[in-house]
Amino acid sequence: MSILKKLYDKSKIWFAVAWIIAYCVLMSAGDEFSAILGIDKSVTLAIGIILSGILLLFLKKNGLFVCHGLCVPKTSAKSMLYYVPILIMLSANLWYGVTLNYGALETALYILSMFCVGFLEEVIFRGLLFEAMRKDSIKAAIIVSSVTLGIGHIINLVNGSGAELLPNLLQVVYATAAGFMFVMMYYKSGSLIVCIAAHGIFNALSVFANEASATKEMRIFSAILLTAITGSYALYLALSIKKRTIK
Repeated sequence: MSILKKLYDKSKIWFAVAWIIAYCVLMSAGDEFSAILGIDKSVTLAIGIILSGILLLFLKKNGLFVCHGLCVPKTSAKSMLYYVPILIMLSANLWYGVTLNYGALETALYILSMFCVGFLEEVIFRGLLFEAMRKDSIKAAIIVSSVTLGIGHIINLVNGSGAELLPNLLQVVYATAAGFMFVMMYYKSGSLIVCIAAHGIFNALSVFANEASATKEMRIFSAILLTAITGSYALYLALSIKKRTIK
């Protein structure tokens, strides 16, 4: 923990970058080893729990919960439109129907690992990186924090997964819009709690998605709709912040 504190005090940006590298490398390795063991997300979940525990302990020990978003929202639910756009987004993975893609054990492992992903990605990319950058340029901080989700989906175009070009490009677009939405939610409310919960639930519900029943046209329409919902909500939050600042 002392090493983490020294790096944090020396450079908050490099502290965030170090966590990004550790997260990407270790969680990817977890997926690889899980596949080798023949139980999806088994190793990934263990790594996610360890990383989440280390990050939580570090933030708690150093009294950094509030300044990095692990606190109740500072704004009312009404000013956040009661988070209705989030609820619509959360249902997206079930739009094509519901199915069991894994057995009971792997389903449980998948769901739990996705909650770890939601926690780690929001705290690292929003709580750490955004906070480190906002002092120098709030616009740059918002842009970088927004594109992190989209960047993670670009790899599907080159990793041999067979993803179709247009649907995947649209997936990158709506993931970026979702990243914009999450950072504006955090910027306005000062809290990552809803972002973490929404991110985790959205990813976890994908284990029940019936992708086989979705046509190319359906996936394109869904991507466009999700982009419109999350992007519009993010713009609403941005405009409400700007209006409050002017007053």
